[in-house]
Amino acid sequence: MPPTDVTTLIRTELPRLAGSLRKVGELILEDPAAVTHCSAAELGRRTGTSQATVTRFCRAIGLDSYQHLLIELAQERGRGEVSDWGTAEIGPDISPDDSLERVVQVVGSADLRAIQQTIDRIDLDALERAAQALARARRIDVYGVGGSGAVAQETETRLFRIGCQVRGWSEVHGAATSAALLTPADVAIGISHSGATRETLEPFEMAKERGATTIAITTDPRSPLAKAADIRLISSTSETSFRTGSIGGRHSVLMIVDCLYVRVGQVSYQRASASLALTDHITPQHAVKSRRTR
Repeated sequence: MPPTDVTTLIRTELPRLAGSLRKVGELILEDPAAVTHCSAAELGRRTGTSQATVTRFCRAIGLDSYQHLLIELAQERGRGEVSDWGTAEIGPDISPDDSLERVVQVVGSADLRAIQQTIDRIDLDALERAAQALARARRIDVYGVGGSGAVAQETETRLFRIGCQVRGWSEVHGAATSAALLTPADVAIGISHSGATRETLEPFEMAKERGATTIAITTDPRSPLAKAADIRLISSTSETSFRTGSIGGRHSVLMIVDCLYVRVGQVSYQRASASLALTDHITPQHAVKSRRTR
């Protein structure tokens, strides 16, 4: 298992778990430190389940045993204690009475943690294959709705600037129409926190049927989107009060997008450099000149 916090793994897997398995996951997330002092049988009693259920839970999230879970929890706590940004002292909860300073600390720590976890778990081979595919693509589609739609548009902005023929789609009919016109010379990127958003999955699967190379960016490596992809890039999320799901993971997804953007620029250096040179003057020309007061 890569050095990704096991609590992040549990949060990712929790929506797919039901009944007694979900109870185990929720209790672990409620107090990870206390769980490290529990036996499997005791944890089963505390959750109103059984030792066998705890063992099944561990296997359901991809761990070999309950002992493996305890090791991962202990290592996560250790990483937090030596973290440069001190997240061991800053939890994810924000109360109505918390100061603005506390809010800034919690949010900043959560974002830094999500980005670092994404860096730790990123598959460099997959990232390289994705960048190579994007660099040589005839056309690039990017699908995403809601919060992921904003990331899809940002992906379009970055890649378009370095000469890629790219379009971000956040409306399912337009996305499906574009996907139906793709060829094996093209690439489709699907962006979804859950990896199960139908409006993203439908055009993504259609693009795959048309022979396009498909790249999934999601937090869930076992989601339908990830399973349908030729290349999977997995991001992390670190939630806080008022920021759940995709909101908590937006910065880590953008970090992946930035890595792709820079690598595509490297791979297609001449085209990217020429595109940047031809467009560098546009933004300064639209800047309002300040007036000096006497």
